[in-house]
Amino acid sequence: MQISRNGSQPSQKGPGDFFTGAVRIDPLFEPKDGTRTKGALVTFEPGAHTPWHTHALGQTLIVISGRGWVQSLGHPIEEIRPGDVIWFAPGEKHWHGATTTTAMSHISIVEQGEGKNSDWTEKVSDEQYLAGLNANQVIP
Repeated sequence: MQISRNGSQPSQKGPGDFFTGAVRIDPLFEPKDGTRTKGALVTFEPGAHTPWHTHALGQTLIVISGRGWVQSLGHPIEEIRPGDVIWFAPGEKHWHGATTTTAMSHISIVEQGEGKNSDWTEKVSDEQYLAGLNANQVIP
């Protein structure tokens, strides 16, 4: 058994090449002893989001606070809230992040395939991102 204590790994600023807006990444765990699974808590400030990207072996997101948007290429933007679990299949091109007005935190779980877990492509345009304003919004 191994316990990684809260705060034992430093927070990191989400690099501008991979994110639009202010993003904080708190590493949770890395692959160990022949496993491939990696996890992080990712917090997006309002307006922050990823570019379009894929994962060789898929990705699971578990929303823990706030409100956000997710989109797979060719599909409408969906609003996500705490408790929602999102699965992106291997190679599924997508993006995710906070809404324009509310921060969002999720746990990201990916498996590393062939030494990497993500292929980052083009940035989400402002027009693509702002389409979330007409997404499946639920008025609280």
